[in-house]
Amino acid sequence: MERWRTVIRKRPWLNIVYKTLITIIGVAVVIIGVILIPLPGPGWLIVFIGMTILGSEYHWARRFTSWLRMMLARFWYWWRAWRRRRRTRKVAKQRAKRIAREGL
Repeated sequence: MERWRTVIRKRPWLNIVYKTLITIIGVAVVIIGVILIPLPGPGWLIVFIGMTILGSEYHWARRFTSWLRMMLARFWYWWRAWRRRRRTRKVAKQRAKRIAREGL
């Protein structure tokens, strides 16, 4: 891939065409993903793929994608901790009910 990019960047007109195509494809994929977000299916995944396509040529898209990954990792960490706490409380309630019912 690096070899192709070197060839493309040597020719200014080809570099402009390449960047334009990448921009059009990336924006189209992001728009399709945004349209699919409220529908069942992989809407957010398609948005991330579109941002990755844009990130292949634009630094701002690469930084934004990195930020989104970090936020997603933080969300999943919070989500798992919340579920763990919820499960622990549920088990404690069930034990308390069983102990109260058995009269121990």
